[in-house]
Amino acid sequence: MASADLAEAIEPSRKKKSNVKYASICAILASMASVILGYDIGVMSGAAMYIKKDLKITDVQLEILIGILSLYSLIGSFAGARTSDRIGRRLTVVFAAVIFFAGALLMGFAVNYSMLMVGRFVAGVGVGYGGMIAPVYTAEISPAASRGFLTSFPEVFINVGILLGYLSNFAFARLPLRLGWRVMLGIGAAPAGLLALMVLWMPESPRWLVMKGRLADARAVLEKTSASPEEAAERLADIKVAAGIPKGLDGDVVAVPKERSGGEMQVWRELILSPTPAIRRILLSAVGLHFFQQASGSDSVVLYSPTVFKSAGITDDNKLLGVTCAVGVAKTLFILVATFLLDRAGRRPLLLTSTGGMIVSLVGLGTGLTVVGHHPDAKIPSAVALCIASTLAYVAFFSIGLGPVTGVYNSEIFPLQVRALGFAVGVACNRVTSAVISMTFLSLSKGITIGGSFFLYSGIAAVGWVFFFTCLPETRGRTLEEMGKLFGMPDTDMAEAHNAAAKEKAVEMPAVLGND
Repeated sequence: MASADLAEAIEPSRKKKSNVKYASICAILASMASVILGYDIGVMSGAAMYIKKDLKITDVQLEILIGILSLYSLIGSFAGARTSDRIGRRLTVVFAAVIFFAGALLMGFAVNYSMLMVGRFVAGVGVGYGGMIAPVYTAEISPAASRGFLTSFPEVFINVGILLGYLSNFAFARLPLRLGWRVMLGIGAAPAGLLALMVLWMPESPRWLVMKGRLADARAVLEKTSASPEEAAERLADIKVAAGIPKGLDGDVVAVPKERSGGEMQVWRELILSPTPAIRRILLSAVGLHFFQQASGSDSVVLYSPTVFKSAGITDDNKLLGVTCAVGVAKTLFILVATFLLDRAGRRPLLLTSTGGMIVSLVGLGTGLTVVGHHPDAKIPSAVALCIASTLAYVAFFSIGLGPVTGVYNSEIFPLQVRALGFAVGVACNRVTSAVISMTFLSLSKGITIGGSFFLYSGIAAVGWVFFFTCLPETRGRTLEEMGKLFGMPDTDMAEAHNAAAKEKAVEMPAVLGND
């Protein structure tokens, strides 16, 4: 009898672990869509040197080539939101992979600058699709107990992609000039093609299935990805309420009510046109966080790291790309550390520590580059070492705080009724700022020296630290009601937000970033 009772107790435990493992595998596969963004960022940092030599383009053309992808990705991000509602989350991941696959091949076979720009456009749209759908699918498939951890995977895989791009640079740098950079860019089609095949094994998002009235299919997915049958039933009930399915209506397939007209305009009014003081403060916090994340120079360090190291006095291509790979390793390791610290240390301590470290690192990098610039004919080992150490410290501090916290924080502070649009506004700010920074770095370096550029970024980061300290409260462990109080939301507004959350708590959508 005792053994039978023990078996009954063990069986649910095994099922729980199996379900969480299955959900984790699905989340990992979906998050792999973020690899394509990271790969493009990493591979272009090294390929740019050879593209400039081979195609004989100017610095301005090179800046546009590198930075324009951030603007192109906006098209994919906004289009992806509609596509995922029409054809499903799973097929949208496949769609993202196929588009990037085509873009990578176009870049790999480019015969001139114009064809290369066409490839960048196609790849950029694919990157936008992937960056949008990965966190959405991950959040919707994850069980509640592990949702916070699993939704950090897209950021982790961006950094994995950056490292793969750096390794690709290092591996193919010895090929002939005309072939090397084309292989670097074209080989990006391989992970995209692999992703498209692997995603076909994944189940569809249960939320999308309910949106289409396919309750039986949604129930089957939830039973595979929930910690218990009770949680699966609760998640299904929550999603049904969010989709507007009347209480008590059940069956394998049901009719889902259409959205009320004018809802989208109402959201714009609440967030942009006539927001309350509390909503205005939340929007300012979100936009400010996105702006300072990019304006503090992260793209300049990651995208132009070989240029930075070359300016520091490292002239050998193999050594340049080798040190750049070290940057990728540092970013990947510290983003993994951040995933475990976010819920333990809190958002605000990580954010302030991260930004403070970035400021010191940027000052060190600017100092080292300035010293090297004043002695162009003499190698100064201490200055070179300072540049390398400062760059590694910068990416480590960025990855442990400002990089991942931006997405997590923005997924928490917006009231549910304006959350999707709030994310879109934040992403737009993030990508536009990224494009401006990456498309002006070389010109800025010529105007105020490369060392001066990083001193400027350190000043912007210092302003960002003050903004974070004065405007961003701690959100770790806060309920929706407490979150409203943090930003000065009146009790009546908080009650409305709480009611909305009770109806739609299963449809929270994480921020769409594509951070570097």
